[in-house]
Amino acid sequence: MTFLDLGLDRQILRRIADIGYTNPTPIQEKAIPLVLMNRDILACAQTGTGKTASFTLPMIEILAAGQAKARMPRSLILEPTRELAAQVGESFDHYGKYHSLSKALLIGGENMNEQVKLLERGADVLIATPGRFLDVFNRGHLLMADVRILVIDEADRMLDMGFIPDVEKIVATLPPMRTTLLFSATMPNEIKLLSKQFLHNPKEINVTPPATTATTITQHLVMARTNVLEQKTVQKIKRDTLRKLIEQQAVKNALVFCNRKRDVDIVFRSLHRHGYSAARLHGDMLQNVRINTLKDFKENKVRFLVCSDVAARGLDVKDVSHVFNFDVPVNADDYTHRIGRTGRAGAKGHSFTIATQQDRKYIDAIEKNIAMKIPVFETPFTGCNSRNQSSNKSTQGSSQKKNCVGQTKSKKNEGKQTQSKKRQESLGKEPVIGLGQHVPAFLMKNMK
Repeated sequence: MTFLDLGLDRQILRRIADIGYTNPTPIQEKAIPLVLMNRDILACAQTGTGKTASFTLPMIEILAAGQAKARMPRSLILEPTRELAAQVGESFDHYGKYHSLSKALLIGGENMNEQVKLLERGADVLIATPGRFLDVFNRGHLLMADVRILVIDEADRMLDMGFIPDVEKIVATLPPMRTTLLFSATMPNEIKLLSKQFLHNPKEINVTPPATTATTITQHLVMARTNVLEQKTVQKIKRDTLRKLIEQQAVKNALVFCNRKRDVDIVFRSLHRHGYSAARLHGDMLQNVRINTLKDFKENKVRFLVCSDVAARGLDVKDVSHVFNFDVPVNADDYTHRIGRTGRAGAKGHSFTIATQQDRKYIDAIEKNIAMKIPVFETPFTGCNSRNQSSNKSTQGSSQKKNCVGQTKSKKNEGKQTQSKKRQESLGKEPVIGLGQHVPAFLMKNMK
């Protein structure tokens, strides 16, 4: 099937041809005709499958016939993060080159007055995060009676971030006669229940089983025996492992995911200190800084982007060669979204997950979720790697403990013995019994 078979108008097909697209992805093939028919949709598709274009392209055609009034948007797209909202806005600009649609973004971290001015001019497309939408609506700057299309994107992420109560409030402000499109990378029971509340007789689309990973991604698990070390040492070993993986692999560019914002800063500084071109991205940064940082990474001005899960969902960066999970994600679904930043649009990608024995339960949950074992990547620079360390406690475990940790302890003991010997030689005789190595200098003079 080609885009010519989907029923899109001539101007959109012209723009698609300009871009160089010929064949729609499975989600686009199934969703676009249904949206043009004004059908409600409940769609489950893994990340990187062209989901944004599957609702953007038909929306442009539908909204082309008409004009928005002041403060009365004609469509609403809800996104869980500012970055996703901005990216969808870019898609409308990209695909709607030959249409004169107006759009407005309502996202946090930006000047609200400037956003309200855009609404007063009229917006065919309103793209918003839930919190900022409710803030603007409660101030009386929005009238939602003209909304024809509602898109709830990344619904499972909305659920994880606690936005569902806000989404329910927003949906209550909309007219009942509308087309509602709900997209989600996974389909937990909570999302299915919400679909019954928001959608009317929806057409279900499943292009891939939930939580599957793209076949274009080669996955690796790097296990490091660090469970008996203190946390500070564990983090240092993981940073060393990350740098050695980067040196060993042909890394064009990469996303490095950490679970905590504090670790994002630490890993960023570590890479920068060792001469790597790196930047950081997390939720506590100013919005304009986040946008500029992401832009620099997309334009290859920065080679490594160390980030929190704010970058795990939906962000479309072309030709990312590698994803490194510096921390194993606690939520199994987040693993799928993180590594989905590489291997997009048919390109090949690689993911490396650095784990310790404390992460074993999270690895088990991930492997159960994706229905496969992640192959262990044996490295020459971590001699203590093993998937089954916990099961070989009697012999292998004890020897590995000696090799991995005993060496460190023995070196410390050797150092102490050397210092003690030098101390004794400087005193000129054996230490006085009872005083150990702490004999005051004036006593030693009297004893000579």
